[in-house]
Amino acid sequence: MHAAGYSLQAPRKTLEGGDYPDRDAQFAHINARIAALLAAGEPATSVDTKKKELVGPFKNGGREWQPAGRPESVRVHDFVGPQLGRVSPYGIYDLAQNTGWVNVGIDHAPAAFAVESIRRWWAAMGRAVYPRGTRLLITADGGGSNGARVRLWKLELQRFADQTGLTIEVCHLPPGTSRWNQIEHRLFLFITQNWRGAPMVIYAAIVSLIAATRTAASLTVGCQLDTDTYPAGRKVSDAELATVRLHRDPFHGAWNYIILPAATPSDTVTS
Repeated sequence: MHAAGYSLQAPRKTLEGGDYPDRDAQFAHINARIAALLAAGEPATSVDTKKKELVGPFKNGGREWQPAGRPESVRVHDFVGPQLGRVSPYGIYDLAQNTGWVNVGIDHAPAAFAVESIRRWWAAMGRAVYPRGTRLLITADGGGSNGARVRLWKLELQRFADQTGLTIEVCHLPPGTSRWNQIEHRLFLFITQNWRGAPMVIYAAIVSLIAATRTAASLTVGCQLDTDTYPAGRKVSDAELATVRLHRDPFHGAWNYIILPAATPSDTVTS
């Protein structure tokens, strides 16, 4: 086989899927909206759910410093533990401030959890940095709990807008391009590097490792454990969807839209 020019090789992830029409134009639109919001002093964020992580004495990829010949013992099989299960870290990355916030959920991770994570970021970090903010830009993948077609995502964003008085602008990445979501390489990458090789045996360890993430470019990360429950399978009726003050952009309105708050915002925001 070597003589014939063959060698052992692993598959390489290079295929992005279909080349969607206006894919490049959508990225140009997102970049233009980010620039406009930042120039106006308004918050622009990138959001996503990091992959779920097992909680317990399980192997975590990478290596960490330990006494020679005394590696930490972990379980042989990665079966989900009945007590701690998995966690779902949902992240919000502030593009202007180079700061991140991660809400570590222990239940299901539907759209209600995604928006609650954004709500907690705003209460803990965003509102203090942007006290005069009137508009929030969210850039997100096109699928998952914050997908462009998810009705509950839009309904929960309406509730968040009503609570805060913020106009919510959403721009979704084109299908098949989630790897280019800025939160992936500006926040999640460094979290993964920081906790490499460290078994995540308890919830507190996960929160501590995420919050300890730092970079030479002055990235700082806030983190909180979310013990609330989020039932899966919630259906949103046409009547409920009709209450969303949704305005679609002339350019790919399914990907780009704003949600206007109610005329009188409430003063209660979950912290």
